[in-house]
Amino acid sequence: MPVELAINETEVKQNIIEVLKTVFDPEIPVNIYDLGLIYEVNVFPDGNVEIVMTLTSPNCPAAGSLPGEVEQKAKAVAGVKDVTLELVFEPAWNQEMMSEEAKLELGFL
Repeated sequence: MPVELAINETEVKQNIIEVLKTVFDPEIPVNIYDLGLIYEVNVFPDGNVEIVMTLTSPNCPAAGSLPGEVEQKAKAVAGVKDVTLELVFEPAWNQEMMSEEAKLELGFL
């Protein structure tokens, strides 16, 4: 019977966040993490991951592609066994959710 090694949840979460910073909303030149579209990244000891995210609006043209891209990139991170992605619209996204870097990039500061 193979022994499963426990994963470093903190390290896996950081690696997932780094890979999510390579995903961009096609209409905004800022990654989805700094835009504030990722509400939660939960990594469990068994390697399962739960991501809670939103879109800039329910009618976002990227609604068909962004969640799949997020799930695919998170699944590719070492230590990740499976990803459950929950797309939510409450709380609604707003510009205050963006990182300072994103606000600066988009000229909001």
